[in-house]
Amino acid sequence: MDISVIVPLYNEAESLPELEAWIRQVMSENNFSYEIIFINDGSTDNSWQVIRSLQKNNPAVKGVCFRRNYGKSPALNTGFARAQGDVVITMDADLQDSPDEIPELYRMITEDGYDLVSGWKQKRYDPLSKTIPTKLFNATARKVSGIKNLHDFNCGLKAYRKKVVKHIEVYGDMHRYIPYLAKLAGFNKIGEKVVHHQARKYGSTKFGLDRFVNGYLDLATLWFTGKFGVKPMHFFGLLGSLMFILGFFAVIVVGAMKLYNMYSGNTYHLVTESPYFYLSLTTMLLGTQLFLTGFIGELVVRNSYRRNDYEIEEELNLKND
Repeated sequence: MDISVIVPLYNEAESLPELEAWIRQVMSENNFSYEIIFINDGSTDNSWQVIRSLQKNNPAVKGVCFRRNYGKSPALNTGFARAQGDVVITMDADLQDSPDEIPELYRMITEDGYDLVSGWKQKRYDPLSKTIPTKLFNATARKVSGIKNLHDFNCGLKAYRKKVVKHIEVYGDMHRYIPYLAKLAGFNKIGEKVVHHQARKYGSTKFGLDRFVNGYLDLATLWFTGKFGVKPMHFFGLLGSLMFILGFFAVIVVGAMKLYNMYSGNTYHLVTESPYFYLSLTTMLLGTQLFLTGFIGELVVRNSYRRNDYEIEEELNLKND
């Protein structure tokens, strides 16, 4: 099968027939073998009934219906697990992503050799309250992830080589960082294509401004787990050791200053009357706790069943005795 199109959706019953007909037309014009996997994320309208009726007229239509709303990341992960096409295309169900982009995205994967191609909605039909935070968000994501050539991490229209979606796990709200997840999994051939963005035709957006706050928190989590997930002591141990040493020398300085004043005949006070003494002790305690946190983290990693789960591209002439 050439292409799997994965469409996560929540209350998009009005747009589904038009979207399915559009995708079907594009596939027919380009002689692609394909499947459309609709992931109904707990819709409260009749989206699932519409998907059922579409499947009766088009065997390429497939669907998964969640019992309740879980979010876009679980929907995409479920679709990835079921995709059979050599190239996997994801797009939103609100008709803001154009299926006419599919042939070129497919070509960039199969001919240009990209592992992942992300769409870039260079001209958007969104209010400033959405576009300005989006620009700041993408600038931060580029800086943290090191993927400098992407302008729109959160664009729903993306194309993947099949092995990419089979080797990444999208959870929580990590769909915003799928290119970063792919990079961490060893897929570094990541490209971008300017895509047409259409104004929403039906309904209203399902996302609020809180997604930008959550997005930054998720990015911090992903950066930390990607960099220190298998070696937490390198972060907590180093930081804890530095804090402990700083606090220890500060205590010595406080004590030395008292001894100096005592033997010099100067006015002196008990070390326990100095705020610097308590700041030093607090720094030492925090350093000890951070070091122990790193040690506990190492124990957790050591006992993880995935501690030696490495992605192997291929092997040559190896025999297991």
